[in-house]
Amino acid sequence: MDIETIKTQIDSEIQNINSPEKLEDFRVRFLGRKGIIAQLTGRIPSLPQQERAEFGQQVNTLKNKILSLIEEKQKFITAGLIQSKTSLGDISMPGIVQELGHLHPITRVIDEICTIFNRMGFSVVEGPEIETEYNNFTGLNIPLEHPSRDVFDTFYLGARCAVLGARKTENRKPKTENRLLLRSHTSPVQIRVMKSRKPPLAVVVPGRVYRPDAVDASHSFMFHQIEGFMVDENIRFSDLKGALEVFAKSVFGKDIKMRFRPHFFPFTEPSAEVDISCIICKGKGCSVCGRKGWLEILGAGMIHPNVFKHVGYDAEKYTGFAFGLGIERIAMLKYGIDDIRLFFENDLRFLRQF
Repeated sequence: MDIETIKTQIDSEIQNINSPEKLEDFRVRFLGRKGIIAQLTGRIPSLPQQERAEFGQQVNTLKNKILSLIEEKQKFITAGLIQSKTSLGDISMPGIVQELGHLHPITRVIDEICTIFNRMGFSVVEGPEIETEYNNFTGLNIPLEHPSRDVFDTFYLGARCAVLGARKTENRKPKTENRLLLRSHTSPVQIRVMKSRKPPLAVVVPGRVYRPDAVDASHSFMFHQIEGFMVDENIRFSDLKGALEVFAKSVFGKDIKMRFRPHFFPFTEPSAEVDISCIICKGKGCSVCGRKGWLEILGAGMIHPNVFKHVGYDAEKYTGFAFGLGIERIAMLKYGIDDIRLFFENDLRFLRQF
């Protein structure tokens, strides 16, 4: 491409430029390090000695013309933008500031806990909040007549839901496992995952759960849990203790101590309640820990063989552990909050602290 052709091209293109972005593209194409002017300058050493000076002068004249055109076009575009903004009103007036939101403290704690277990090889799975009675109770070794069902009993979804999955015929009643309810813990996802996958498994399940509890400073009819479980050959109680120790020290600090107390859960055997040394008094005893020096944080144990039976796993071949913890409980300890209701009242004075 010769210089005269480039001049014609420049005059044509500059007329169609009407924005700062297009003008910058024009500048880069002609004056950039790999632009047309740079290409013309690079041709000078290959020319005969007697032509170099004249060609170089023509290139320099072309460059100055492009610079002049860009400067004029820049003034024109700037003037047009100012006129456009002025027609919209007084641009010196303060604007309306949009307040940026941030994560709710419960969401922050869920994300933190899931990240900790994800680094240990656990995957995150979520499940439905409306569950079958089978997944919520029977599959977890909590049959209809079991006394522990009173603790976990929850909100059923009405008489119409009781017949879901069963044909309406005389003298025929639907099975209780088909009744729908709001799940009372996140453990039903354990049944769903184990029915659809084969070991090895390492899963954590965050989500909302529901129980007919009277609302007070430490109870709510709706709260959040994280269920975790691992299934494989030769999984032992020591594996559970190791995973929970990593979790507790990551959340509450490396100086805390842990203890396991024997307990009963129908879906684990053996079962334990897990405590940590009080993060306020360092185990010496204070009002937060009831002068005991320990704070309960979760329940755990080895998965009961009956649970494996319900999902079709060979209890002679596989073992596993499971644990469950309340997110609000962890958040209250972590942030020093003394009333669970604060999480759900949408009081910005409270939420802005996080």
